[in-house]
Amino acid sequence: MTDVVEPGKVRVRLDLSYDGKEFSGWARQRARRTVQEELESALRVVMRLGAEEGEQVELTVAGRTDAGVHARGQVAHVDLPEAVWAEHSEQLLRRLAGRLPADVRVWRVGAAPPHFNARFSAVWRRYSYRVSDHPAGVDPLLRGHVLWHNWPLDVDAMNEAARMLLGEHDFAAYCKKRDGATTIRTLQELSWTRRTDGVLEATVKADAFCHNMVRSLVGAMLFVGDGHRPPDWPGQVLAAGVRDSAVHVVRPHGLTLEEVGYPADGELAARNLAARNRRSLPVAGAGNGTAAGCC
Repeated sequence: MTDVVEPGKVRVRLDLSYDGKEFSGWARQRARRTVQEELESALRVVMRLGAEEGEQVELTVAGRTDAGVHARGQVAHVDLPEAVWAEHSEQLLRRLAGRLPADVRVWRVGAAPPHFNARFSAVWRRYSYRVSDHPAGVDPLLRGHVLWHNWPLDVDAMNEAARMLLGEHDFAAYCKKRDGATTIRTLQELSWTRRTDGVLEATVKADAFCHNMVRSLVGAMLFVGDGHRPPDWPGQVLAAGVRDSAVHVVRPHGLTLEEVGYPADGELAARNLAARNRRSLPVAGAGNGTAAGCC
């Protein structure tokens, strides 16, 4: 993966959304329906690309969402031959709308600035998780995007617990470990509000996320909110640095990738370099780069 576009090609940014219910996540998988495969296939068809070298379509995404997770503000990029882009750019958005299935939409498409990389240029990702604690369950019209929790939830207690997790930490206790991958992240925001319809909505924002991090954090918050654990318990789990069997990874359908943030164009190259550095906490005296994760 590189930030330097090959001669004769144009890097194109796509902003998209999808309902994750029928997808096995973002990343292409053999014999499974994925967002990446649907979008790459649609691009090949509408631009009449073949399998020849130089005409292959391969998307790079800001964050690889898991099976069942939704996205409202996903970002991806693809490198296309200049001649292909010149021929199809003006009609590409409309043609994709006619080709893509109804559960994935591309909203914007355009040439990216120099050094733009959908994954490594990102400085933050923002997710939402939605929960209903109504004793009757979830509104049937929202059931595909809201988790039902069969206990009353105390939003104030959940926010008290959340504040103890903010900042740069090793989130190993809330991540599924992957060989060679760091679990150090900077959690910029974790807060809960109760909407006017009674649904609880968590906002979770970080420079990047490791595997299952958001859903594990939400699981810990729910245990606090329903009174099964005190507000200082999630912080104790974090400090212990190991997976706690009491921390449940909640179901994916309540989770939505809402937005991805990028720096000014002139800062993209520096951000890409920092994001590729192996990350460690400041006390270890090493770099603090990070890369994209999933949720």
